[in-house]
Amino acid sequence: MGNDTDVSCRTILWGIEMAKTRKILVISHFGVSGELCKRFLMEGNQVKYFIKDKNSKDINDGLIAKVKSWEPHVEWADLIIFDDANFGKQADMLREMDKAVVGPCPYSDKLEMDRDFGQDEMDKAGMTVLPHWAFTSFDEAIDFVQATPGRYVLKPNGIAQDEKCLTYVGKSEDGSDAIAMLENYKKKWATKIKSIHIQQFSKGVEVAIGAWFNGKEFILPACINFEYKKMMNGDVGPSTGEMGTSCLWSHESKLYDETLAKMVPALRASGYSGYMDINCIATKEAIWPLEFTPRFGVPTIWLQMEGIKSKLGDFFEALGTGSKFRLETESGVQICVVVAVSPYPFEDPAAFDKYSKDKEVEFKDPELSGIYLADIKLVDGKFVLAGNSGYACVCVGCGMTFEEAKEEVYKRVKSVSLPDMFYRTDIGHKWNKDRDLLGSWGWL
Repeated sequence: MGNDTDVSCRTILWGIEMAKTRKILVISHFGVSGELCKRFLMEGNQVKYFIKDKNSKDINDGLIAKVKSWEPHVEWADLIIFDDANFGKQADMLREMDKAVVGPCPYSDKLEMDRDFGQDEMDKAGMTVLPHWAFTSFDEAIDFVQATPGRYVLKPNGIAQDEKCLTYVGKSEDGSDAIAMLENYKKKWATKIKSIHIQQFSKGVEVAIGAWFNGKEFILPACINFEYKKMMNGDVGPSTGEMGTSCLWSHESKLYDETLAKMVPALRASGYSGYMDINCIATKEAIWPLEFTPRFGVPTIWLQMEGIKSKLGDFFEALGTGSKFRLETESGVQICVVVAVSPYPFEDPAAFDKYSKDKEVEFKDPELSGIYLADIKLVDGKFVLAGNSGYACVCVGCGMTFEEAKEEVYKRVKSVSLPDMFYRTDIGHKWNKDRDLLGSWGWL
């Protein structure tokens, strides 16, 4: 696979030629949009798919046909989708050509890559932000914590934030553990971390709220979600991108009014279109927004694909053209669980090549119901691991209650067979407590 001929009408796995409705060019950084391409194809659209990262180019080989470069296909496309940040300049260039675009802009890129700018924009929009500081010197950051002891959250700015294991949430009230982590950054990551964001810690319920923006307004319902970022049960171990998420869809809430809704004027002025998520700490007295995610969430995009009942081709066209849209979603609760192998969550290509490369993945359900393939390709009729991260697949369950969704998602996880795979078995374990607290405080 990977050539530029006859790439838009059929796939090897599903092998069905669909009626043509719209031409969609999907541009991915790390190859997280294969399942979205599959859905577009199944709805009858034509699709051309490009993956930028050289280590991710074999992801979805044999499943979704791809192109070697995206620029030659701009004129062909009716709709162009970028699934990640740091494509803002390219997306704006296409908007200036009057193309329908879903994706970032320079403003949204800066919101995510420069956490201090993001916090300033939250403050400017009228949100209540926690005290925070930015440092370009590790020694200055260490001196600051020593002079003002307390619990702090440490997050690198820029491309270093892609290394999710570098995010640190302090435990010690005297800041000694934060100082030790800063010393570690200085010793081992100085060439990659150019700026560090330090934020005051706050106890409360960690909750995120996201919605899709069409360039003019958010298309509701919003997705209220609870992320599980630690690698192991009980929220311990190294930080990961995310090991799973639970969510519900909401047409109105005070949580939305106090966060996303306040960003509408700035987003409208910027030209942004796409998904926008704000992670927060909620207390009885206030909502403290922590950071922006102005792009597809991972694994949230697959969780949402399972929960959105509308045709995704129609929906994304509305996002790209600034059109109104009635988004139909599942009721109740949704849960997703990440299935992975070594070296995830760490970046170690040598370890992947040694322990996980080309491992075969078997699925008991041939229909792959509720199972979304991530770093997988099809070789000689067999599913095998691709890329170099060990991020294999995401299983999703839905139900009117948390218990129903949990039963369905873990039934699907158990249908996956992959040597040495691991996953958390407690995704959503705080659901009832957190939901009840947010409800009693009036945020839901």
